[in-house]
Amino acid sequence: MKVNDDWRRWIAENLMLGAAPEALATILVNNGIARAEAHGEIDAAARSPYLQGARRLANKVAKRDWVLEIQSTLNRLGDDAIPRRDKLSGAEFLQQHYRMNRPVIITGMLEHYPARTTWTLDYFAERFGERMVEVQFGRDADPQYELNSIAHKRQLKFDDYVALVRNSGSSNDFYMTANNDSHNHAALKELWDDVGALPEYLDDDPARRGFFWFGPAGTITPLHHDLTNNFMAQIMGRKRVRLVAPCELAKVYNHRHCFTELDARNIDLARFPAMAGVKIHDCILAPGEILFLPVGWWHHVEALDISVTLASTNFLWPNDFYTNYPANHDF
Repeated sequence: MKVNDDWRRWIAENLMLGAAPEALATILVNNGIARAEAHGEIDAAARSPYLQGARRLANKVAKRDWVLEIQSTLNRLGDDAIPRRDKLSGAEFLQQHYRMNRPVIITGMLEHYPARTTWTLDYFAERFGERMVEVQFGRDADPQYELNSIAHKRQLKFDDYVALVRNSGSSNDFYMTANNDSHNHAALKELWDDVGALPEYLDDDPARRGFFWFGPAGTITPLHHDLTNNFMAQIMGRKRVRLVAPCELAKVYNHRHCFTELDARNIDLARFPAMAGVKIHDCILAPGEILFLPVGWWHHVEALDISVTLASTNFLWPNDFYTNYPANHDF
């Protein structure tokens, strides 16, 4: 048996991971490769300028991980609770949270929204019932339903969807999310007349007052991070949000784009041992409250009741963190 390119890739990867050359040679020999050839290939890989360049790049990544680990260690010294601030001023929000990349729950700022009193299931069905809306369906049958969100889009009358939400009990199989907004913002355009402005924090553009999330208790948005800062304004129902700081990137097993296979409700440490000791911040967002989700923070969202959430990204301050995001989404 000869060493082919698959074996060469295996040799390079394991040398990068710090495996002992003799241990690699033994494995190659056990797979039918002559010992002299095994040692020759391993020596050639170790001397390769390509591998030496890759090692230098790996050192740079390790240095960045070291910097992130400093913040992770310091985070473990503090309180786990996400602070609540009543009527937080724009200046305080900017200095203490937006520029510091720190989450906060803001209270007392949504009372002027007509939606806080007008939005009910009956109101949705009676006023907009004949409108065709778009919803994510079939989520239970697909473990990667967020990655595959385009495949789960389906249209139906809004009153039929409201009836599903009203009668389903707890379900994650269907959910109207931001992935449906390009259709639903136009289909339900009068809904935005019930949404007020937040000039302390957001650019007051009526056409950009948020993304509409609506579903039954039990809907899950799995652990992921956003590419912008985000406001979650809770209009109806409660949501439990679990957050992990961006500095834990090397430990959350980011496998594709902004997602991980971790279940933040019950982390399997046998499968994901690096998560041992990682701080998870847990909060319940009540109606009338706003959660500031800073860019890069991992978050898992679970609806505890029938819920409506408005998500906004049109902050007064720079919020473009996606332009220099890696083009290749496999991590």
